Amino acid sequence: MAGRQAGRVVALCGGIGGAKLALGLYNILEPGMLTLIVNTGDDFEHLGLHISPDLDTVLYTLSGVADPERGWGRADETWNFMTELGQLGGETWFRLGDRDLATHVLRTAWLRGGKSLSDFTELSAHALGISAKILPMTDHPVRTVVETAEGNLAFQDYFVRRRCEPVVKRIRFDGAAEAKPSPKATNALSGPDVRAIVICPSNPYMSIDPILAVPGLQCAIKNATAPVIAVSPIIAGNAVKGPTAKIMGELGRVVNTQTIATHYRDLIDALVIDESDGRDVAGIRTPIMATRTKMESLADRIRLGREVIGYGDSLTQKSAERAARVGQ
Repeated sequence: MAGRQAGRVVALCGGIGGAKLALGLYNILEPGMLTLIVNTGDDFEHLGLHISPDLDTVLYTLSGVADPERGWGRADETWNFMTELGQLGGETWFRLGDRDLATHVLRTAWLRGGKSLSDFTELSAHALGISAKILPMTDHPVRTVVETAEGNLAFQDYFVRRRCEPVVKRIRFDGAAEAKPSPKATNALSGPDVRAIVICPSNPYMSIDPILAVPGLQCAIKNATAPVIAVSPIIAGNAVKGPTAKIMGELGRVVNTQTIATHYRDLIDALVIDESDGRDVAGIRTPIMATRTKMESLADRIRLGREVIGYGDSLTQKSAERAARVGQ
């Protein structure tokens, strides 16, 4: 564990981009020092099974079993189940690998047996040898619905079945107002020993906003004493992968750093952006750190994790120095 850092860090994430930075943080922090609050707005029932795509992506990524090419699902996957399903005339638009299937079957059994999604996620993390705390944002059902020019679509229908093609008019999170946050999530955010709260470079509208829509979580972040740092998902005026830039344009937002800063302005203490977007910082009052945010390798993820946490430490130091000066 040489070179690992002390101090607890809490990160909000969802999707492949969020999982990449989560892995970087996981590799630089001492065991047990990372807590991840993960989006569950993408969860849905398919073929009678409870599927939690973002939770599984984080679990597989941190345990080292994720498929490095696809970014989702498990490595060395086989597809016998999907082949047989197709031959029987079943729905094959959402692909479930044979290894991946075990997770969904057991999770569904646990939930039907009265246990919580948090319980199963904790079990999975332990079974996969993960020391980080991985928490669903809530144990209550919250479902992301994409209102499009072609009608309302459940998230997976929009994202997977329709490949993000319909024009987005609005995004809502059904069930969020009635949901209660995971107690462990709110406790993690409010802990006095938290070194930093990081918003990973996930899609702000579809991966982070569902988390913030759960009553209590956004308030806990705002009341936290640790610095809150968001990492922009935009690089050189575009998104590396996924529909973030497309959605921003369809919602009438300019695809740049300023829009991301505005989106998080009442929540964050600082924003980390890619060095290629330095020209977009004029007029942004939020403190900015520019660096290389594209994560093409594990080394990139570790480097960015170190830089983000180091930047948070500098903000804490400046705050302490300012308070000391005021007290003199």
